[in-house]
Amino acid sequence: MTSPSTRQVILPITGMTCANCVATVERNLKKVEGVKQVVVNLSSERATVEFDPARAGLTDLIARVERAGYGVATGKAEFALRRLADDNDARRLEKALRRLEGVVEVQVSVATEKVHLRYIPTLLSQAEIRRAIAAAGFETLETGEEVEDAESQARQREIAEQKRLLWIGLAFTAPLFLLSMARDLHLLGAWAHAPWVNFLMWALATPVQFYVGQQYYIGGYKALRNGSANMDVLIAMGSSIAYLYSVAITWGVLPGHVYFETAAVIVTLIRLGKYLEARAKGRTGEAIRKLMSLRAKTARVIRDGQEIEVPVEQVQLGDIVLVRPGEKIPVDGVVIEGRSTVDESMLTGESLPVEKGPGDTVIGATLNRQGMLRFEATRVGKETALAQIIRLVEEAQGSKAPIQRLADQVSAVFVPLVILIAFLTFLGWYFFGAPGDLTRALINMVAVLVIACPCALGLATPTAVMVGSGKGAEMGILFRSSEALERLGQVQVVVLDKTGTITQGEPQVTDVIALGSWDAESVLRLAAAVEKGSEHPLGAAIWAEATRRGWTLGEAAAFQAFAGEGVQAEVDGKRVRVGSARFMQRHELDVTPAMAIVERLQEEAKTAMLVAVENELAGVIAVADTLKEGSLEAVREMQRMGLRVLMLTGDNPRTAQAIARKVGIEDVLAEVLPEGKSQAIKALQQEGHRVAMVGDGINDAPALAQADVGIAIGSGTDVAMATAPVTLISGDLRGVPRAIRLSRQTLRTIRQNLFWAFFYNVILIPAAALGYLNPILAATAMSFSSVFVVSNSLRLRVTR
Repeated sequence: MTSPSTRQVILPITGMTCANCVATVERNLKKVEGVKQVVVNLSSERATVEFDPARAGLTDLIARVERAGYGVATGKAEFALRRLADDNDARRLEKALRRLEGVVEVQVSVATEKVHLRYIPTLLSQAEIRRAIAAAGFETLETGEEVEDAESQARQREIAEQKRLLWIGLAFTAPLFLLSMARDLHLLGAWAHAPWVNFLMWALATPVQFYVGQQYYIGGYKALRNGSANMDVLIAMGSSIAYLYSVAITWGVLPGHVYFETAAVIVTLIRLGKYLEARAKGRTGEAIRKLMSLRAKTARVIRDGQEIEVPVEQVQLGDIVLVRPGEKIPVDGVVIEGRSTVDESMLTGESLPVEKGPGDTVIGATLNRQGMLRFEATRVGKETALAQIIRLVEEAQGSKAPIQRLADQVSAVFVPLVILIAFLTFLGWYFFGAPGDLTRALINMVAVLVIACPCALGLATPTAVMVGSGKGAEMGILFRSSEALERLGQVQVVVLDKTGTITQGEPQVTDVIALGSWDAESVLRLAAAVEKGSEHPLGAAIWAEATRRGWTLGEAAAFQAFAGEGVQAEVDGKRVRVGSARFMQRHELDVTPAMAIVERLQEEAKTAMLVAVENELAGVIAVADTLKEGSLEAVREMQRMGLRVLMLTGDNPRTAQAIARKVGIEDVLAEVLPEGKSQAIKALQQEGHRVAMVGDGINDAPALAQADVGIAIGSGTDVAMATAPVTLISGDLRGVPRAIRLSRQTLRTIRQNLFWAFFYNVILIPAAALGYLNPILAATAMSFSSVFVVSNSLRLRVTR
């Protein structure tokens, strides 16, 4: 969380190719005065920056990124305007728009009555720009459908540029390579060995070297200027050595064979690898794009008694919205009229439609199935559940997992180390391996430079995290950070809260048993009067039963609650207590006459509460909660996965054991007070276990915070309210084994990626240094190493 004196922005960065680029961007942004924290992610190509707005601004951050040799992706928008009278209006509108966070450039033209903007799409949307224009007193005209995903557009332009350069590279490299190979194999006759052929090869190689490979020179120069070295430095050095050596031979400065085709093939193959990598990386963000595409485009609202259709961005809080069968619900709200079933599977992962009626909440982007609904909009724009889900997923994808630290440490010294190995390779071959053979020494040196791949190291973790967290969102599982995604897969013990997690959390009164001279109706009336308005599920059940019977209840005074034990209040001048046997004994009441009844009810998996009036036991009220569908299946699945499952409850041991038996749980921690839940988790951790706690995210907040990973279940539309690192949008306990399985598979993928990245470099760099790889093979291996890592991460999309 950011403090009130700091702001957090997410900048989409362009031009990053490897882990060294990440380090360069992070280091440069940290140099801006007022910047407190920076996290740069190579896979999502985003920088999350926390800074003091009094000491630094957005323009300072963008300027620093550009000075480091990288760019910030921007979107372009153009709006036709009404009510723009003169230059004063134009200046006033420009001033208003410049105040918006995320606007980079704005120009208002009175002549054309248009406004042109450049903006950062992670900070600002076109809908917000339209609202700002309206607030300034102007009107925007509809100009057809706008493309909101400006960041995606910027990435697509980057991919298109990579493709264009690749084709240009192939157009020159293919004939050059064929000519060189045919000459070496003596397929072309004596003319192919004439001096002018070398000049022809030089002419074919030069556009590839300095036009197709221009990015590597610019990127390498900027990296060196910033005091670091990246992949661009290695490629520029490797290809330039082969190219310049061949130029020297062409002009007769040195004797020997030209290697223009080697230089051209290196540049073109690396370009091919980068193009394929960019396309694959584009697919890692598919989950976010899928979520964005769920949004309804328009909404039907009632205004001034008229039914009108407006863009969804123009729906306001309190609007009455109509949704017909088969239509998407545009925003979050509460049903005021009508009944229907709603398909929420796109957000919760639950396949069964949910019945909705007056008073029920509906979530934007879900699908209305049968009836017509009229509802009041309660959350719009960035406050809707879908918008919050998208933000949470983006934050998780932009964070760094702990397992990435090793790769970051290696990447920091990787390129300088490779350059050193390449230099030593040259000296070793020139003076010892093949004394005096400059060609052999240079070729092996080039092979070392181009085989080294810091990209695979940099992409190993973030691509897997990006795909894993995106897949989680599709399944109704939200990870707040990549650390949560990693740690969940390492848990050994899962602790489940009983009420609302294993059970429905909506207990009902099943038995009212009067004692002594009391009758059942009086006992329930008095208990309900004490529990009126109670937020505790058991108390609410007693109050609900009295309400169902239509009773008018007496007023309770001097109300007191004793956490985990019971409540007491004055009703009609009498002190009434409702609570556990322990609560009654603490107030010196003899509970012996009721214990046989209490034990019988507890054996039936019911929670028994004693009711006392003054100092006399008046009766026993039993409340039972039903098991959630899927609880038994979820527990069995977790046990099959080798996890130890415990149940934690404030209920008495007999009732707790009865519920536990129904779902197959052997370990039960009963009669645990709310403040004792975190202590119970701590005790398990002290035994050396990694513990996940599953609860409702409200009553269990301390326990969720104490656990290695807290999982809030069934938070519904309040996804952003949950403090837990993992949130299951639906209340289905089967989401817990799904989340753990996804985490384990993501962790396994990260380890595979890291193993490949390290194994590749550790094995192939020495092989190149020893002369077992020529530069063309080295460039081929290098260009496909990062493609392998990204493709391996994409396999997570088929996780179930």
